[in-house]
Amino acid sequence: MPTLSDLAVRHTELDAADIDWMHALVSDWQLLADLSFADLILWVPLGDGNGWIAVAQMRPTTGPTVYHDDVVGTVVAKGERPLIDTAWNEQRICREGDPDWSSGVPVREETIPVRRPSDTPSGRFLGVIQRSTNLSSARTPSRLELTYLQSASDLAQMVAEGRFPFSGDEPILVRSPRVGDGLLRLDRAGRVTYASPNALSAYRRLGLNADLVGADLGKVTAALCYGDEPVDESLMIVASGRAPRETEVESGGTIVQLRAIPLIVGGGRIGALVLIRDVTELRRRERELMTKDATIREIHHRVKNNLQTVAALLRLQARRLRVPEGREALEEAVRRVGSIAIVHETLAHAPEEFVDFDDIADRVIAMTGEVSAPEAQVTPRRIGTFGVLPAAIATPLAMVLTELLQNAVQHGFAHRPGKLQVIVSRLPERLDVLVSDDGKGLPEDFDLDSATSLGLQIVRTLVVGELAGRLSIEPRPGGGTEVSISVPLPAPPA
Repeated sequence: MPTLSDLAVRHTELDAADIDWMHALVSDWQLLADLSFADLILWVPLGDGNGWIAVAQMRPTTGPTVYHDDVVGTVVAKGERPLIDTAWNEQRICREGDPDWSSGVPVREETIPVRRPSDTPSGRFLGVIQRSTNLSSARTPSRLELTYLQSASDLAQMVAEGRFPFSGDEPILVRSPRVGDGLLRLDRAGRVTYASPNALSAYRRLGLNADLVGADLGKVTAALCYGDEPVDESLMIVASGRAPRETEVESGGTIVQLRAIPLIVGGGRIGALVLIRDVTELRRRERELMTKDATIREIHHRVKNNLQTVAALLRLQARRLRVPEGREALEEAVRRVGSIAIVHETLAHAPEEFVDFDDIADRVIAMTGEVSAPEAQVTPRRIGTFGVLPAAIATPLAMVLTELLQNAVQHGFAHRPGKLQVIVSRLPERLDVLVSDDGKGLPEDFDLDSATSLGLQIVRTLVVGELAGRLSIEPRPGGGTEVSISVPLPAPPA
């Protein structure tokens, strides 16, 4: 389905500021749809002025929908929807007198002009919202429904006056309260004139024993959540409905999210809506996840410390040995343990079990260059990027890289300078790594399957067995050796 921006750029004359205003409107117009019990369709005039195109659509969660199929992208000529033309030409909210039965169910149609504040006194009109209400289940409305409808009427008037959405509004939280979560309507003084059952239940969980209607919401909330402590000023601003903001309050282990929507009609503030949501369970789970994440990072940190201790002990033992072969074996073990420690050190600072492997690879490469013979002057170099990898791949891959680079330095360059490269190719579903050197090359009778080198056995076990990848070792054209690794990758993290 085409996006609002795509349709607006291709078919209308809206500029960037207009499109931004439209995005702000449709990001928050679920509120208007739910309060209206109605479907909303945003129509924008075509660039040639001969018709309208639907660029956005919203269905209500509080009532039956009228449009079961998507209408975004639909184009209608001028005159086909007279109510849209009237709202645009007269710059006012229009309503049909009788329900429309053309779809088989009674539908009440209304149109709301969309205005964006600008330098001109009348602002700039961008389009028209078609509000369609399914009346098939019409009955005598309850007080809650009447409050919803009155609030929807006020919001619609704010849209027509260019006062909603709020310009310069603070970012909305990841999951703002919705109409069904709980709704309070306040008068200009911040006193509650209506409280939905869900909103009243949320305040009961905060410790309220009295009725909310008639109470000053700011004072009641402050008394429940702060007692004798200094009151957060942002709470009073939100609870009184003076500014379009969000906040959270906590009392007795219950956490409630508040969102204030000032109602400004005709140039004056007539009251406010306050949406309420009990987020106690959500915040508890978030805290548990944060605790688990901190615990995992601490584990990685301690594992890294323990591995470094093991490496230090092995290094001390190697210095005491008089047998060259034994000393060399222990030094190789130190490097293997060190490569694993590098991964755990990176994971200790990572927010998730994913790491930027380029940093790990560069440290492994630098470590290899440090242990090469001074007369060899081998400086490994990385070409390409590994990107972000999960820990399950990063740990064995770091060991593989350590073994291959160390093997190339020790056996490929016998006291002579040379070139050693790690060439990386990252594809969506696999990672290809080529370790290439211009050293003395492979023995004439080399066979990977029958190789007895401990390092190559480790590499083959990790690549083929643990990473389910492919490994090949071939002579390099022009002299030297090329080791090719191909490892499948899981789907990237969201």
